[in-house]
Amino acid sequence: MIVYGATLSPFVRKTLAAAAEKGIEVEHRVPRPGVPDPDFQECSPFGKIPGFRDGDFCISDSSAIIAYFEAIKPEPALIPAEAKARARTVWFEEFADTILVGAAGKMFFNRIVVPMFMGREGDAGVADAAERKEMPPILDYLERVVPAPGGHLVGDGLTLADLAVASPFANLRHLNFDLSKWPKTKAWADAVLDRPSFARMVEGETRLLNR
Repeated sequence: MIVYGATLSPFVRKTLAAAAEKGIEVEHRVPRPGVPDPDFQECSPFGKIPGFRDGDFCISDSSAIIAYFEAIKPEPALIPAEAKARARTVWFEEFADTILVGAAGKMFFNRIVVPMFMGREGDAGVADAAERKEMPPILDYLERVVPAPGGHLVGDGLTLADLAVASPFANLRHLNFDLSKWPKTKAWADAVLDRPSFARMVEGETRLLNR
């Protein structure tokens, strides 16, 4: 199995963490920007990451890939079977992928990706507006709902909800984003990111960004 895409993407990071938590071995490949990769293009015709291949089966999108992981290796389950728990897990993943990443991504893209990897200035106005206006209500919500460090967003065990919501906090960490107003959220996210499934990836990203 192959997962394509750089782990600076919260979607790639979440997918690789899910594979690790389930004990699924995958090969990780990072397509080179501007260099055509027919294998990646076959798996992700619109160039979105992560892309995924298992033999002759190709798919893209982190949610689709993780659903595939669940089907081929049901245990340990990251998506609960019980109706309410499953619905809450799907909600938290959707919240993370759209609302949280939507705001945090504007900061990360314009403050890190554009200057470091594209060689030009990012849009400071977009990044600043996301920090001032979009992030606070998102973090206020999380401060109300996250459990104590070591706890889980849904039920008594780790689920996709935890992986999806914690993953973008690695990007906020790379930004040195000040989470002091949301100490409960920071402590919970740090505990998830300290899991072996995340920790090595995040350390590697930090080394890359500090070069």
